[in-house]
Amino acid sequence: AIVDVVVNLQFSLIEKLWQTFWRYSPSAPADDTAIIELSNLSEIESRLPKGKLIILCKNESILKWMGNCDHVMYQALVEILIPDVLRPIPSALTQAIRNFAKSLEGWLSSAMNNIPQGMIQTKVAAVSAFAQTLRRYTSLNHLAQAARAVLQNTSQINQMLSDLNRVDFANVQEQASWVCQCDDNMVQRLETDFKMTLQQQSTLEQWATWLDNVMIQALKPYEGRPSFPKAARQFLLKWSFYSSMVIRDLTLRSAASFGSFHLIRLLYDEYMFYLVEHRVAQATGETPIAVMGEFGDLNAISPGNMDKDEGSEVESEIEEELDENGEPQAKREKTELNQTFQVGCMQQPVLESGVEQSLLNPLHNEHIVTNTQTIRQCSATGNTYTAV
Repeated sequence: AIVDVVVNLQFSLIEKLWQTFWRYSPSAPADDTAIIELSNLSEIESRLPKGKLIILCKNESILKWMGNCDHVMYQALVEILIPDVLRPIPSALTQAIRNFAKSLEGWLSSAMNNIPQGMIQTKVAAVSAFAQTLRRYTSLNHLAQAARAVLQNTSQINQMLSDLNRVDFANVQEQASWVCQCDDNMVQRLETDFKMTLQQQSTLEQWATWLDNVMIQALKPYEGRPSFPKAARQFLLKWSFYSSMVIRDLTLRSAASFGSFHLIRLLYDEYMFYLVEHRVAQATGETPIAVMGEFGDLNAISPGNMDKDEGSEVESEIEEELDENGEPQAKREKTELNQTFQVGCMQQPVLESGVEQSLLNPLHNEHIVTNTQTIRQCSATGNTYTAV
């Protein structure tokens, strides 16, 4: 019944379906099995009396089975509503889906007011993952349509290439390598591929293929290993860190195409999250909804509940890269290199009268320039920063 009303976009009927199934009665006490005045209640009671329903809701095997069933059903609903996250969706439908997602948890929690807490937690965790997925995918779709206009504009692409060629990628890699410990050759290859794909004025679908290939290559060493989900999460963190570093450099240089890069970065980060989510689901034999709902219950998250064995393999692989001095080879080389340079002091920017003080909070001034091999200072001209 739920699938049927969703296919017909009759979202508001889901609340009534839940109330009917769970025998919703706002005025009844927890142990009351009074008949609810619904046309099909007698049929439901004949199939499964509420007393037996309550007993089933306390069974751990039933809870686990129903959680798995919900993940499968909600995944099917996602694919019905958003079969392709990059394909344009009418704005009215997008808004309807988002309003639907906002209402889901409240509807279900209210309908289950007399049901044992364990079942409520199981059902709400699944529907929460469903709602979160709908919100994320509609946002991703909105970003995709906005990015199409940028990727189809030749003058904007040329400006982006010009600004990107002025980014000091060697400096970006020098700072990021300490945090991410990524292979220099891989980072340089990604930089070259990105510029080439941008220069070819690729379509959004071609960019999606490029991002998919990047993800596949990065996670290839962990294929078939228990540490794959952990490695996938680490890859997302590293991807986000590098893109933040590039955006920071473009910001300090007052790049004319900063707005375009910011939009593209938001889209590519979201789409990479989407790709990794599906790749982990494929590797673990679960649905993407189940992957995202794994830590849906924040109360259940604690260091003791985390899979210690999952991370141990990744950690051991990192430890294998340590040299005899007990630190990563890449880090040691960067440290030795940095010792040959002197770091310049940053000149305090002077604000003109039209610039708001909040843009240059004193607490943040010291972080504008980082310790790099290049001596930099920032000056303020109007409300733009110029890197010298």
